Amino acid sequence: MGTKERQERDRSRIRESILAAARELFITDGYRTVSMRKIAERIEYSPAAIYSYFPGKDDIFFALAEEGFRLLAEQAQATTRDITDPLDRLRRGLWAFYEFSKAHPQYFELMFLDRSVPSLSQDFQRFEFFQDTRLRAEGDIGACIDRGEFSKSLVPAAALHVLWVGMLGAASIGLAHRLAPGEDPDTLAHDVLESLLAGFTTNIIRSTFVASECPFHTSTETAVEANQNA
Repeated sequence: MGTKERQERDRSRIRESILAAARELFITDGYRTVSMRKIAERIEYSPAAIYSYFPGKDDIFFALAEEGFRLLAEQAQATTRDITDPLDRLRRGLWAFYEFSKAHPQYFELMFLDRSVPSLSQDFQRFEFFQDTRLRAEGDIGACIDRGEFSKSLVPAAALHVLWVGMLGAASIGLAHRLAPGEDPDTLAHDVLESLLAGFTTNIIRSTFVASECPFHTSTETAVEANQNA
């Protein structure tokens, strides 16, 4: 191994050590109370040197959030890759979201539950890759509407928010251990998902929530339109 390759490997190792230490500290001590110095102390590294990897604490959080969303996207895609039925694909993708909360609880808490972390909208371009996952799910909802499996009064983007919030609640209850002894969080999550999907089959359910356009999704569409008109 050459000198350059060894330096790159060492730098990558240190970067991962910083992220791992920060992830644990953010969860155990709280994002607001964790400093760059505290992260440096955890890995026995120079506080000043950490700034050569990350300009600040927010940058570490955004790197962790990006890792988490990549793990979530990979898990959802692996679960749904060979599924052709849109309703089944939607169901399995949402269940993958729930399973992600159990497999990666620290990422899940930072990404969805911690109110002290920066808003993801501050660095939205970093998460543009995840929109493919969202658009596929909305497409599956649209296909279910077209096939008459879901109410025609549903709006796919709004309906996906409803499903996501339902599974987020089930996952949060499980992670917080808020159920009584003997109550199974997995079966509760299953019933939440099936109840939501069943509710979409009736015309009683109408979309009233209005989902906003994602900034990077809008900018991507604008760029595509510009290229088409060029």
